[in-house]
Amino acid sequence: MKYTKMHGAGNGFVLLDNTDLLLDPDGYAPLAVELCGKESVDGMIVVAPAQDADCGMVFYNRDGSLGEMCGNGARCLARYAVEHGLADDPDNIRIRTAAGLVSARRIDDELYEVRLNDPSVVDLHRFVPVSEKTFDCFYTELGDPGIPHAVVFLKGPLPAERTALRETGRVLRFSPQFPRGANVTFAFQSGPDRVEAITYERGVEDFTLACGTGCGATAAALVLLGRTSSDTVHITMPGGKLSVTLRRSGDSVTDLYLTGPTAITGEGGFV
Repeated sequence: MKYTKMHGAGNGFVLLDNTDLLLDPDGYAPLAVELCGKESVDGMIVVAPAQDADCGMVFYNRDGSLGEMCGNGARCLARYAVEHGLADDPDNIRIRTAAGLVSARRIDDELYEVRLNDPSVVDLHRFVPVSEKTFDCFYTELGDPGIPHAVVFLKGPLPAERTALRETGRVLRFSPQFPRGANVTFAFQSGPDRVEAITYERGVEDFTLACGTGCGATAAALVLLGRTSSDTVHITMPGGKLSVTLRRSGDSVTDLYLTGPTAITGEGGFV
């Protein structure tokens, strides 16, 4: 069986088309570990049939754990759906995920936009002790059940040497303050609507080159903490640039749209 390699702003995936139901779902998790390790990517996306959408998205992290959804992965899947005839309307691509129904659209051949799930939980300040320090984390869950994200704002640019930051991310990710664990994004606000960020991701257990839902959480944090008045936030991650447009609604945000590049990098196969 063939699989397609793609990435969104450096966030890498293998996509398996199981719309014909030839693969046994019981084998998804070990296959994710095998293929992600072989291809050095962050996750595996199973393209599944869906009654109320163009296709379904079953997402596995690199370690074989099941994820609720993945923003950059959904953007890659949207492109796959258009180019493989699964979606008839490139302006209205519908993807069923474990976190809810996700809509997407093609902007050009490589640029795709996806509507992230609205937050179901928002906590402006969740204080998390790490050794002798306490980190003030913005916490949100995107979708229901939501993808848990913690955002920590740094006082200066992201350090070039990230060993200490990686260890902090690992400790925060497993903190009991986050009962389901959390993706941890470290962000530096470089302008009124501009951020440099990097995310330590659950299931990868390391920094990734980009995190789409991490961008959504960071944009939500900026808006709800009053750090920007713009409805569009531009985020630079190690793998590329993404943007999030959103709308404030009282003490929460809605209509989070993530836009960024996608790329097809090759194909592989297995028996």
